[in-house]
Amino acid sequence: MKVITAILAFVVVLQTSINTTKKTNTEKRNITVTVVNVSSNKGKVSYALYDKNSFMKKPIQTQSDSPKGNKSTVTFTNITPGNYAVVCFHDANSNDQMDFQSNGMPIEDYGASNNSMSFGPPNFEDSKFEVSDKNVTLEIRF
Repeated sequence: MKVITAILAFVVVLQTSINTTKKTNTEKRNITVTVVNVSSNKGKVSYALYDKNSFMKKPIQTQSDSPKGNKSTVTFTNITPGNYAVVCFHDANSNDQMDFQSNGMPIEDYGASNNSMSFGPPNFEDSKFEVSDKNVTLEIRF
């Protein structure tokens, strides 16, 4: 009888643990992103949050912030667990678009999560990070 009681107690504890884990992995999270080296306090810094399917197409969420002390911070809220990437740029002239030279080189500073910048636009694999059971804090450098 003690063995059956012990087995039943173990099953109840295991089931409770599984249900708690499932709940934790489906809760919404926040992603806080800070650009630490904005070249000036003019204009705004615009941020876009992407998943793999939407990368560099239509963002899941967008945010912008006026830099203060050459720093800018935004928070993306209600994010489900998964893999994401953030791309941002300093819209110094506040025209709501990234400006380029005639040869295609960007005039305004830009960056991506993981600070993985190569020649050319950012790519998802180098910029991705995981949102799981905790809120995420990122630091991006232009």
